[in-house]
Amino acid sequence: MTGTEHRADADSSLRRKLWWLILGRLMGAIVLLWAGSLLTRGNLRGHGPWRSTTTILIVVAVVTLVYVLASRFSRALVLQTRVQFLIDILLVTWLVWLTNDAHSPYTALYIVIISLASVFLGPRDAIITSVICAAAFTACAVAVMTGVGPRGAQPFVEGSLSETIQSVGLFDVAFFVVGLLSAKLAERQSRSDVRLIAATQTLASLRALHERIVESIRSGVVTTDLQGRIYTFNAAAQEITGYDQKDVYGQEASILFGDISEDIKQSLRAAETGAASPRFEASCLTAEGLRLRLGFSISPLFSETNETTGIVITFQDLTQIRALEETSRRQDRLAAIGRMAASIAHEIRNPLAAMRGSIQMLRSEMEADAAQAELMEIILRESDRLNRIISDFLNYARPRSIVLSQVDVGELLRETFTLMRHSPEISPLQILDEDLPEEPLLAQIDAEQLRQVFWNLARNALQAMPAGGKLQAQLKSNANGRLHINFIDSGRGMSPEQVEHLFEPFSSTTGGTGLGLSIVYQIIRDHGGTINVRSREGVGTTIAIELPRE
Repeated sequence: MTGTEHRADADSSLRRKLWWLILGRLMGAIVLLWAGSLLTRGNLRGHGPWRSTTTILIVVAVVTLVYVLASRFSRALVLQTRVQFLIDILLVTWLVWLTNDAHSPYTALYIVIISLASVFLGPRDAIITSVICAAAFTACAVAVMTGVGPRGAQPFVEGSLSETIQSVGLFDVAFFVVGLLSAKLAERQSRSDVRLIAATQTLASLRALHERIVESIRSGVVTTDLQGRIYTFNAAAQEITGYDQKDVYGQEASILFGDISEDIKQSLRAAETGAASPRFEASCLTAEGLRLRLGFSISPLFSETNETTGIVITFQDLTQIRALEETSRRQDRLAAIGRMAASIAHEIRNPLAAMRGSIQMLRSEMEADAAQAELMEIILRESDRLNRIISDFLNYARPRSIVLSQVDVGELLRETFTLMRHSPEISPLQILDEDLPEEPLLAQIDAEQLRQVFWNLARNALQAMPAGGKLQAQLKSNANGRLHINFIDSGRGMSPEQVEHLFEPFSSTTGGTGLGLSIVYQIIRDHGGTINVRSREGVGTTIAIELPRE
């Protein structure tokens, strides 16, 4: 905290104290004068307009108004406070002079003023205030003894001059003693305040240092209580998951890591035995619904008394690493498949073509027979299916190089859905819907390959809705210049295990060859994009594609 901020805080504190002083003085004056008026039946001892309780209340009210205006428009707060205490001393002296009594109840107000001066102004001003109070009281006594008191008043004290001096001296000594004690207490309080301020600043500095360290860590850091509710969420965690701290505060950690109760127990056992903290992995959906693979570790959070008060979860985004590992595995499989593909293609396609040609010739020369014709149709149909499998196999094993051109992606989607509507594979219960922007969204892509991606995804979605449903395609552009394409169907959905192996070769959920989605994955990766899947059994599937526009 800078010196300017310290001064601003001190001024603000003194201003609040000054307002309480003004208000307290007014209320105290009303209560004291009301009580005094009951004892003196409405008037102070003596005669004249300046001795009535109402007149003094009016004076106090006017002075209070002046104090309020001064504190509102002036910045010299310390000077105002000192002037107010000086005026208070004069007012109390006036009351003592009017009452003309050594045992006047208003004499005790000097002690109140000295005590308040020590609280508001400090030890030095408390001593000065006690000296001024003693001087004012002594001057008042001398004035009364010399006949300057109110007309018709009784002697200030009854008895000899020495008794009068002794009485006044005792009051003066009392004022000095109160001033010294108040100054001592104020000094001690000041030292305590200084130590408290220093401790507060140290604590604030340590807290700021702790927050800077946590925020500078590039791993996500989440702390929870013993019930697993999140209460801190650092910047890296927000960046990785896409959630703001206010969105997850008080939520269960399971929204990020799933059920980790067993993982917590295992980590706590490892901490108790001094073993290394185990590492875990979990799938997480970001705020935008994309799937991440998180690697995390769990550690207990201890208090100063070494009591476990919560847990700390540190995690990293392993999505890219796992994707690279999966790509490497796919490349290995692709290399093996590629070596086999050339020989298999010739070894199967050539005999297959000969068989198909022979069957067609036999069918044309044979007399029409329903049973034989049906058998030949089965042979021709199955040979066509074998030929498609070989074609998909070769497309996956030996993908052609992409040829980039400036293409309107929305128009490609629109054409795909138009062709799909006229396809015999679609039933009347299946609804196709496009949510496409009116303006063109251009991107540098291979139009033929992307058309193949859209066709394969649309066909798979329709095959997942045999009893009918809705397939919607969405296209939009984000602020980072990337395209978001979503295929959303209301089909039967998939289990997490099926989603995990969806893009692997020969892994089919619709009864096909199992290579269509592998080809889709390869094309999207070749374009520098990403593809993610969200699916729930009985609800439907959403396939989200993100492509760069350049």
